[in-house]
Amino acid sequence: MLESISDRNKHIAIGAALGVFFTLSTTAIVLASKGRLFTDDAHRRKTHSLSKKSDQQDSSVAEAGKGNTICDGVAGLIGNTPMMRIKSLSDATGCGILAKAEFLNPGGSTKDRVALSMINTAERDRILTPGNGSTIFEGTVGSTGISLAMIAKARGYNAWIVMPDDVALEKSQLLEKLGAHVEKVRPVSIVDKNQFVNLAKRRALEFGKDANGEGSSESQRTGFFADQFENLANFEAHFTTTGPEIYKQTKGRVDAIVMGAGTGGTLAGVAKYLKARLPSLRTYLADPQGSGLFNKIKYNVMYSPTEKEGKRKRHQVDTVVEGVGINRLTRNFAMSDGFIDDAIKVTDQEAIDMARYLVHQEGLFIGSSSAVNCVAAVRIARELGPGHTIVTLLCDSGQRHLTKFW
Repeated sequence: MLESISDRNKHIAIGAALGVFFTLSTTAIVLASKGRLFTDDAHRRKTHSLSKKSDQQDSSVAEAGKGNTICDGVAGLIGNTPMMRIKSLSDATGCGILAKAEFLNPGGSTKDRVALSMINTAERDRILTPGNGSTIFEGTVGSTGISLAMIAKARGYNAWIVMPDDVALEKSQLLEKLGAHVEKVRPVSIVDKNQFVNLAKRRALEFGKDANGEGSSESQRTGFFADQFENLANFEAHFTTTGPEIYKQTKGRVDAIVMGAGTGGTLAGVAKYLKARLPSLRTYLADPQGSGLFNKIKYNVMYSPTEKEGKRKRHQVDTVVEGVGINRLTRNFAMSDGFIDDAIKVTDQEAIDMARYLVHQEGLFIGSSSAVNCVAAVRIARELGPGHTIVTLLCDSGQRHLTKFW
């Protein structure tokens, strides 16, 4: 009797084991078949995508956000940055203070959009040809140079960056790690031929020439001066991407925008795009101390108190803030004519205090120009009153401002 039960149990156990085996085997075969189908389909899509020309792939800096889950290279990562509500500032003012997290671009700042637009435009106009060893020259206090160096490597170019010798040290270190040639110069006025922007332009003109000024035999190599201050591809980058993204993310429900200006391309591009769709929108310039743009907007006079005789400490802009503020009009800033309603002056101490407040309250580690924007956003929120929505940009993080601002 016991032996019979034992035999039956053995047969049951063997049967169950065989059932599980055949079930798992069948499932594995089905999954493997599906996997091959998915892999073949993905391969076909990838092959089709890679067969397109680079200017088609990168025609918009927002390419990665158009439903694609896989982008093609670093250029596809640029744009479509998220929008965040800064809780502590919103709660304190009763307004929705929204910030576009531009520091999440692959090069760490909003300048990725500008760099990509300038390079794409130069390629479209056949000034640059990918992979032929041409060199991109730029005068910058850091962020645009970093973005250019990153995209230059991806496209087969070299980068030569000229910058003031008193900017945050980590910027030049990062540029060197990206393979750029970094030339540091003493900060001087724009009228000086050795001012960093003027020198970058001259270096581009000299590129490939021998001691007699003759061109080298490598005729395909080009020295391209990106010229972020005057190149309208800067403005166009923000008119075609940043502005539309803000409109879409806010669903058009925004009462005011505020941001600083260095080249002026961001403010001009965003303001011109949004004002055409939101006529009641208020647009503000946030300007650091030492910059003359505040008085230009308020009183139509380009002037800063630091210009007063005996007050100037350095040529360019007397402030610890880097990336915004200027004492001349650029072509890009001129595109904002008629689209800026008012200006907010922000002191260095206000920017420093705001940056430290946000890191303690929000865990948000921002750079100096982002802090200027946030100070101005709070001031505008208090001026407009509770219930309004104010949008600004977080241009970059504090990681490239450690040795100067932090």
